[in-house]
Amino acid sequence: MEIEQVADHDAILSAENIGGIEETSVSFSPGVTVLVGRNATNRTSFLQAVMAALGSENVAVKGDADEAAVELSIGDETYTRRFRRRGDGITSSGEPYLDDPDPADLFAFLLESNEARRAVAVNADLRAVIMRPVDVDDIHAEIDSLVERRDALESELDELDALKQKLPPLEEKRRDLRSRIEDKKAELRAKQEELAAADATVDESRDEASELDETLEELGSKRSALDDARYELETEQESLEAITRDQRELERELADLPDVPDGRIDEIDSEIRQLRDEKQRVTSRVNELQGVIGFNEEMLDDAESAAFDGLGDADADDVTGKLLAADDVTCWTCGSRVDREQIEATLDQLRDRSQTAVGRAKELEEEIAELEAEKREYEQSRRERDRLEERLSAIEREQGEIEARIEDLRDRRETLTDEIEAIQAEVEELENDDASAVLDLHKAVNQLEYELGKLENDFERVDGNVTEIEDRLADQDEIEREREAVSDEIESLRTKIERIEEDAVEQFNAHMDNVLALLDYDNLDRIWIERVQRDVREGRRTVTKTVFELHVIRTSASGAAYEDTVDHLSESEREVTGLVFALAGYLAHEVYEAVPFVVLDSLEAIDSERIATLVEYLDDYAGYLLVALLPEDAAALSDEYERITEI
Repeated sequence: MEIEQVADHDAILSAENIGGIEETSVSFSPGVTVLVGRNATNRTSFLQAVMAALGSENVAVKGDADEAAVELSIGDETYTRRFRRRGDGITSSGEPYLDDPDPADLFAFLLESNEARRAVAVNADLRAVIMRPVDVDDIHAEIDSLVERRDALESELDELDALKQKLPPLEEKRRDLRSRIEDKKAELRAKQEELAAADATVDESRDEASELDETLEELGSKRSALDDARYELETEQESLEAITRDQRELERELADLPDVPDGRIDEIDSEIRQLRDEKQRVTSRVNELQGVIGFNEEMLDDAESAAFDGLGDADADDVTGKLLAADDVTCWTCGSRVDREQIEATLDQLRDRSQTAVGRAKELEEEIAELEAEKREYEQSRRERDRLEERLSAIEREQGEIEARIEDLRDRRETLTDEIEAIQAEVEELENDDASAVLDLHKAVNQLEYELGKLENDFERVDGNVTEIEDRLADQDEIEREREAVSDEIESLRTKIERIEEDAVEQFNAHMDNVLALLDYDNLDRIWIERVQRDVREGRRTVTKTVFELHVIRTSASGAAYEDTVDHLSESEREVTGLVFALAGYLAHEVYEAVPFVVLDSLEAIDSERIATLVEYLDDYAGYLLVALLPEDAAALSDEYERITEI
């Protein structure tokens, strides 16, 4: 089903044992849907259920359940997921909406713990967050393959250019040979007419002339074969010189390549696997901690709400006692009364552990990136070395074949030379045997026929070379078009990362300007990202990398503009900046093409009026926008928005 068609249908979500939800089934329409309620009313759990049906693994199974399930129906399509506890983790099955949920997890599922949303607050590497959905390794591999193809095409074009330089002299030689052939034919016809006249009057010389004619014909044949052998020998020697030059050039290129330590790539693969395994464990730990923290926060808020709700039924004398009792909470795990501060202290410890785990995940990601860069460098060197060694092996084989042909041609030349000397001696003997004028004419005719044959052979050889070059040059335009297409594709791939970076920065800066203008924060003029180049260490090398720098511009009481730091942003300003950053990734990677949903919660740091403005702004970029809000914040939103109060 197309995205546009999906967003035209109501959706029905059914969920069991997701977060705090035991069982529910809720219908909602395209556009903005507001989940209204106090804390501990399963609004975040509902959003997690939607995310789970769409494909996210960021799902918390209800604490007292071993299995959970979600089902999302949109029009005639239904998407299902099931989750089961297995040892320390949770396994999933089913057919979700998305095959690859990672971009949506990063830029569309904007819960409080969302990494893109939190990137500004925790001073994360903004560029790394934006570029995570891009498979840089695949791009580099494709570029390497295309560069090899372009090099082959350019070598072919260089060869054609060289052939094009040879063509004019060959055409001139062909014209000269054609003229000489015509002259030689005329000379031969004249000599043949003279011989015919002589033969009519001198019968007695015919036997001798016939024998000499046969001998001269054989001599001409041998001379022609010798010329062919000499020409082929010269051609093979030129080929050997050319291929030897190529061999020396390839050997120089091979010597200049950096060495790849034996087994280093396997070591890097092993290290990357270990780091990824550790990162997966750390990420799972973060998700578990976030789930535990969220659950306990909701339970704590629920307990607080229950305590204050009971004040309305108490006598005046009992109010103080009930308020004091509110400092104690019944533990929802063991049932005993526990001091509230003790629970909050435990939650603070869990938050510290979560933050430490998030930091460790970031460190692991950076280590993996460094190792992958080192691996790419080694693999590129190895591919180039393999290519050069394969080409050298082919050259060595070709050299051997050429040298064998040269040796055969030399032997053939020597044999033909000896045979020609013997035939020439036989001709001289015949000429010394009472030779007559007729014999001289026969000799002259045979010599002219030999010379004509040699000219015709030379013409055929030159004409064949001209035709071959013209046939090759006929493909030049097509080869040039292919080279240009390959070059354009290489450039497109090389700039793809840059284009995504530029687009993300452009999206963020434009939307940040729009949102700040709408939200009207005091003395906050602008928040913008600048793409800059920095020299950084990557493995054993120092490389130039792109970095996203976040700038905050404020106006002083005197009206002067000055640059502030991200640390000085208010909580509301920081939350808005994080949401706009996530929106920039959502648009730059065209996540809306894959999934028409955006989910959003934990906006309490932003005041109600600004939440209403922000929701209205985000509504333009999602088919379904699900927002969890407190009742007082929801009241500021348009009455046209659908509201869900019971989950």
